[in-house]
Amino acid sequence: MEQIQAIMAAAKETRSPVIIQASRGARQFAQDLYLFKLIQAAAELNPEIPIAMHQDHGNSFETCKSAIELGYTSVMMDGSLKEDGKTPASFEENVAVTKKVVDYAHERGVTVEGEIGVLGGVEDGHGAGGTGLEHITDPDQAVEFAELTGVDALAIAIGTSHGAYKFTKKPDGSVLKMDVLIAIHKRLPNTHLVMHGSSSVPKDLQDVVNKYGGKLKETWGVPVEEIQLGIRNGVRKVNVDTDNRLAMTGAIRKVLWETPEKFDPRDYMKPAREAMQKVVAQRMTQFGQAGHASDYSPVPIAEIAKGYADGSLVTKPLVAAR
Repeated sequence: MEQIQAIMAAAKETRSPVIIQASRGARQFAQDLYLFKLIQAAAELNPEIPIAMHQDHGNSFETCKSAIELGYTSVMMDGSLKEDGKTPASFEENVAVTKKVVDYAHERGVTVEGEIGVLGGVEDGHGAGGTGLEHITDPDQAVEFAELTGVDALAIAIGTSHGAYKFTKKPDGSVLKMDVLIAIHKRLPNTHLVMHGSSSVPKDLQDVVNKYGGKLKETWGVPVEEIQLGIRNGVRKVNVDTDNRLAMTGAIRKVLWETPEKFDPRDYMKPAREAMQKVVAQRMTQFGQAGHASDYSPVPIAEIAKGYADGSLVTKPLVAAR
């Protein structure tokens, strides 16, 4: 609840449209109906803010189907990994399951994000581990995947990882392959690209956690300027979670450290919510979505489904000459 409230407060503060996404881990932890009703409440309380409700890292057709049936307006089918959420899948397996989700979702007016290449790290039990350099997206495969599946958005692997421990030093071109992202955008100029594992993991947030009893190891995330470079080259969705978690955890630790007599969860969840709101508002501004909430009018999913059916919503990519 506090996370959703922080996101919406930041969106209202900056007048930003927003994608709120739930991982499979979040769905299991909160239970689907609680989570769905919280986001529904956010929409009702903030009618001026356009909201997409997105299933992150669906591991199977059934996971995505259950999200669509519940009312999600967008789903990700991460067919880059097998259903265990850990083992890399073949290109053919990825295409087959993603295409199945696209066909089902588009009939119901729901957009689909796919993934080609594999991120490093593990978060909420999902991920192949490693550094993120083991399965970098091949631009030719990205083009073929987009053509075969008709996904609305495409997540690519450029060296980023799930979780806080992404890089052991400030990333450069040897570990963060922005050149691959730019090459894919040149081939797929009208395909919406997605950067996963893109928290910046700021040192000041790490320092707050460690100052009040935490033991985070020194780590580097994705610099904001690199994300901004991605946005200039086709990135239209950026996944940020670790920064939010660090902000909330630091605020909670501070309250409990400085006032150990406190025991009411509201005493530490309120500053945690405020700390997350500050980070989200900052990212909304840095990513360029601030001030754009009024640019969009919600489109009923029935209309979107009609657009997919009659071809007025085209998801097959425009491929540029090499």
